[in-house]
Amino acid sequence: MRRAINRLPSRRSKILLGAMPFILVIAVYAVTSEARHAVDASDKLMPGLEAFRTAMSRLIFQVDMATGKKLFWADTWASLSRLGIGLGLSALIGLVIGVLVGFIPYLRAIFEPFFAALSLVPPLAVLPILFILFGLGELSKTVLIVFGIAPFIIRDVMLRVSEIPREQIVKAQTLGASTWQMILGLVLPQVVPRLISSVRLSLGAAWLFVIAAEAITAEAGLGYRIFLVRRYLAMDVILPYVVWITFLAFAMDYALRLAHDAIPWTRFREGG
Repeated sequence: MRRAINRLPSRRSKILLGAMPFILVIAVYAVTSEARHAVDASDKLMPGLEAFRTAMSRLIFQVDMATGKKLFWADTWASLSRLGIGLGLSALIGLVIGVLVGFIPYLRAIFEPFFAALSLVPPLAVLPILFILFGLGELSKTVLIVFGIAPFIIRDVMLRVSEIPREQIVKAQTLGASTWQMILGLVLPQVVPRLISSVRLSLGAAWLFVIAAEAITAEAGLGYRIFLVRRYLAMDVILPYVVWITFLAFAMDYALRLAHDAIPWTRFREGG
């Protein structure tokens, strides 16, 4: 008898099996919504699928009279712009500081405890402080993402640098490599894959910070729209927006995974 652990699904089977939970959730929701509306036709907590189609068609295809924009795409662009800038700056800061502090012993002795403490500060707790210091515009939202993500990336990059075998560093010095030559030729190639993985792990938190900032002060954005319509119990807008945010996060994670797997020496190191 073949053990279950040795039964590997084909690529087509993986797709079908992966889609099954989503189909099941949609089916359960549709049945439950229909049952609730049979009892109360004005129920707003679980709108029917037709209500979703109507609401999202209006947001996706119709131009808003007040802003002159199609709200769904304006919200998407606003949130992705904030997220992209925040993640990009966090990755850059995490790479530069993480490599320098992780590789140079004196810098590590000075800054490692500081970044360890900084990474434990709840970013949402300092959100009011950021608004006071940087105002209610885009800068404060970007700073929130960087404050929440960069310390984690810095610590993760530092950890990867510390995992580099000492023998490699000794060999590089034996060949006459300077500190900067070792950073560029030895450290960076081994750190970049870890950096991509760190950004992937930070996606969920980054979306949380974007939505939290937009909920408090914004004129557009996916989080802004969700909190704007909540007062009307507009679940026909809120739920599709939540699904859309999840899809965007999944797509970004998938793109980062492809970028990670495209690095040749990563596959070699993992035995691929």
